[in-house]
Amino acid sequence: MHSLNQTLRLPSGTVLPNRLAKSAMSEALATYDNHPTLALVELYRRWAQSGIGMLITGNVMIDRRALGEPGNVVIEDEADMDVLKQWASAVTSYGSTAWVQLNHPGKQSPKGLNTFNLAPSAVPFRQDMAAFFDTPREATHAEIVEIIERFGRSAAICQKAGFSGVQIHGAHGYLVSQFLSPLQNQRTDEWGGNDTHRRKFLMAVYAEIRKQVGPDFPIAIKLNSADFQKGGISEEESLGTIQALAEAGIDFIEISGGTYEAPAMSGAITRPQRASTLAREAYFLDFAEKIRSSVKVPLMLTGGFRSVAAMNEAIHSGAVDVIGLARLLAIEPDAAVSLLAGLDSKQQVRPITTGIKPIDKMGLMEILWYARQLKRMANGNDPKPHESGLWAFLASILKNGWGTYQTKRMRA
Repeated sequence: MHSLNQTLRLPSGTVLPNRLAKSAMSEALATYDNHPTLALVELYRRWAQSGIGMLITGNVMIDRRALGEPGNVVIEDEADMDVLKQWASAVTSYGSTAWVQLNHPGKQSPKGLNTFNLAPSAVPFRQDMAAFFDTPREATHAEIVEIIERFGRSAAICQKAGFSGVQIHGAHGYLVSQFLSPLQNQRTDEWGGNDTHRRKFLMAVYAEIRKQVGPDFPIAIKLNSADFQKGGISEEESLGTIQALAEAGIDFIEISGGTYEAPAMSGAITRPQRASTLAREAYFLDFAEKIRSSVKVPLMLTGGFRSVAAMNEAIHSGAVDVIGLARLLAIEPDAAVSLLAGLDSKQQVRPITTGIKPIDKMGLMEILWYARQLKRMANGNDPKPHESGLWAFLASILKNGWGTYQTKRMRA
């Protein structure tokens, strides 16, 4: 039996049937007033039928006033409980586990979508991205407390709907990550100023979720190994956060890296690496090994894996416990069937480019192009692995523009 087929018991007692997981991707399949749809049910049923052990939803927002993109699902009350139950059951009925990724975008929301954007500090985007993203307003203490409470409430609703667990999105430059970053969090009050204070928001979110769901419901987190921006989160700071979460009782940690301004999670940031490191494929495996030497919390690693041999070796070595897949499952939804049988997937992830340098530099196509493939599968069709990046960009800009207009109209 190769390593991917092994079960894994989490600290909460939940058992994963194997070591493969679908990591979060942006689906944008909600209505424009942010209610989940049956398209999500169909999409996740298709993945669950492959036998993959864990499915983590894309960004589910905790506040309808704070969206990351048009078509985000928002869970802030029980109005959509029937669809949420169907969504969870579409996964768990096939023996997989269904997890909701809870998120707040902070400053990472396109211009015009929200009435205003909040962040730890009013730090603007770099100059070439300022045309797409507004400078946020610094959150007040009262607003911070409300956001923390919203994370807990959303998690409790997910638990009631029958999901297997929740994952806090603390990576990729969204709000939790912004609080952790010395570059984005320039506060001098209790929410910033040093490592411990910058970590306080995350630890409060975890504590609030735990209070509302009880001791046995699994809570995970997705964290950056680093931001790959000057003055941002370093590996040393991330390790300190992970140690604090381990002591608090987190169930598992998914390792990633980067932000919208430095998209390392998609492989867009290149760094000098030894040949032995490149052969192991995963982007953040060296950091995972550092974590493993200091904490025993189950680790999930996402990004860069191409071969079943490298996946098996990463688990067999003890460096990680779960292999996260994302973009591969958008072009080959049944990839888990091959991988669990010890065979390489039929498709390979490729860079998606438009030929427009400023657009390609931002890494936006790693969201927009793949979201189009997810929509095809949600409609019962097959993905198009070779679709033109430029065509997908133009179509997505039109769709998102219309979606932003419709979202604002429905709020009026």
